[in-house]
Amino acid sequence: MNISRGAGQAPKYQRLAADLRRRIMDGEWQGGVPLPVEGELESQYGVARNTVRLAVDVLVNEGLLVRIQGKGTYLKDHSVVDHHVYRAPNGAAPGTPLGAATSVYVEEAQAAGRKLTSDFQMLIVRATTDITERLRLAPGEAVVLRRVLRYLDGEPWSVEESHYPVRLAAATALMDPDPVPGGDEAALAEAGHVETACVDELCARMPNPEEARWFQAGPGVPLLVQLRTGVAQAGPVRVTETRYCADRNRLVYSLGGLESTASVGRVPAQR
Repeated sequence: MNISRGAGQAPKYQRLAADLRRRIMDGEWQGGVPLPVEGELESQYGVARNTVRLAVDVLVNEGLLVRIQGKGTYLKDHSVVDHHVYRAPNGAAPGTPLGAATSVYVEEAQAAGRKLTSDFQMLIVRATTDITERLRLAPGEAVVLRRVLRYLDGEPWSVEESHYPVRLAAATALMDPDPVPGGDEAALAEAGHVETACVDELCARMPNPEEARWFQAGPGVPLLVQLRTGVAQAGPVRVTETRYCADRNRLVYSLGGLESTASVGRVPAQR
């Protein structure tokens, strides 16, 4: 295979990276196996070793490949998991409480044959501007922060941080330093704040150094960030920011009356 450069074409290393990416996506190599050595790729494509190295650098930055010192370059060995960010209950009437996020994670891990574990933290912190605006608090007001670090088979998967007004969380299980049985939704409901609606904001951004270390992501892999404002009858009661590594997660919303929303998995294509 020859990828000599023609007029107006991208540099050789970019075209080589594109073809290697295609071969990876086509399943020619599976996760956890080594990429052919540089000399073999030189021969296959008729390019210089530096071109091969630059192309591989591109795919390492994208998180498709990982270099292991003394062993070579390997395909990243992780699968993409569908996470149902919102899944409407079948036949749900207006005012029906939203489902607990924790139970969705458990169902999805079981369906994927993966082991779900988590670490939990509870803190009192000064709210950032985006949190105070959504919770209708005074600038710099304190909030209760409840953080869950989730892992699948020991691999970092998501960081979930829920923020509650202190006046709302006081004298409830939300002040406990441990997870609430049945999820935070149960504590809110017991205090008379049943979440019946939410507003989601989705964006992608590059991780900061601390996030990159925790997620163990490639240098060019962004985070998917979901910011959810939960609303009860009296107004907003919590803001939850959940961060996912983009190369191992796909966020799914199931809306309307689809029968398949009751099960974990993607909605099949209509034929």
